[in-house]
Amino acid sequence: MHAIVVERTGDASVLTWTERPDPTPGPGELTIRVTMSGVNFADIMRRRGGYRGGPPPFVPGLDCAGTVLAVGEGVTEFRAGQRVAAFPEDGGYTEIALARPVLTYALPDGVPDEAGASLTMLVTAYNLLTMAARLEPGESVLIHAAAGGVGSIAVQMARALGAGTIVAVAGGAEKTALARELGADVTIDHTRENIADATNAATGGKGVDVVLDAVGGETFANTLPVLAEFGRYCIYGQASGEPGELKTNALHAGNRALIGYSTGGYRAARPERLRPGVEGAFALVASGKVRIIVGARYALRDAAEAHRFIESRASHGKVLLTP
Repeated sequence: MHAIVVERTGDASVLTWTERPDPTPGPGELTIRVTMSGVNFADIMRRRGGYRGGPPPFVPGLDCAGTVLAVGEGVTEFRAGQRVAAFPEDGGYTEIALARPVLTYALPDGVPDEAGASLTMLVTAYNLLTMAARLEPGESVLIHAAAGGVGSIAVQMARALGAGTIVAVAGGAEKTALARELGADVTIDHTRENIADATNAATGGKGVDVVLDAVGGETFANTLPVLAEFGRYCIYGQASGEPGELKTNALHAGNRALIGYSTGGYRAARPERLRPGVEGAFALVASGKVRIIVGARYALRDAAEAHRFIESRASHGKVLLTP
């Protein structure tokens, strides 16, 4: 089989198309013939040397979809030929992936491979809204990077889960138009609008009940002031490259909460806790309430071009690789 291997950290040129032995599932493992792999910003961060995971060499990729190729001793939940999505053990940028049953999920009818290969983004958006933010019907939500992978899904999920006003923040007219098409009530172009001023204008100065923020840095500082009393600010990354900073009096005086979330953290420490979120997200996809916005597709061997496309900031939605 072939896979993309990172032999040393660096720019996209370190992603190398490599021939490797086919993996064989041991006890409690299964192998998957991959049909699609997802590209996540976390893959780029790890390639650069700034994300969880061991040192090079490694195969990047958090998620994939395909069919079960073989199962090891003791695996009874899955069978050869079954359509599945998985968080693979040794990376998803490969033709054959090795996975554990606890992090493998049957793909229901009506859930395409594109959704299976968007596993990280789907469960992140779902868990942010339902588990971290505990969104209640009618509550307002502000979503940063609303035209990106998680953001484009979160806009749709927030609408499906009964949110009130949805405020979508994105960069440029094309991305804000996409966010509005997906269900946002208000869009803010952060390249030319002040986030706090625009949010206050849209909410009559009341602010928003929930914020989803994967950017951090100055974006965090500029958005925290518009969190309403009893609001929940969910931070799940720092795509800006800088962490946000906080003085605690911004929270207690208004009964506001700051909540951190990481799907990768759950994968490592509490993998079994991801299944309810995966199943809930797949149900929304199967019902037609959530669709995957595919921004680009690349052949697996062209993974470097996929990384460069995302790093250009021109991408929207999900970027996929196909063997």
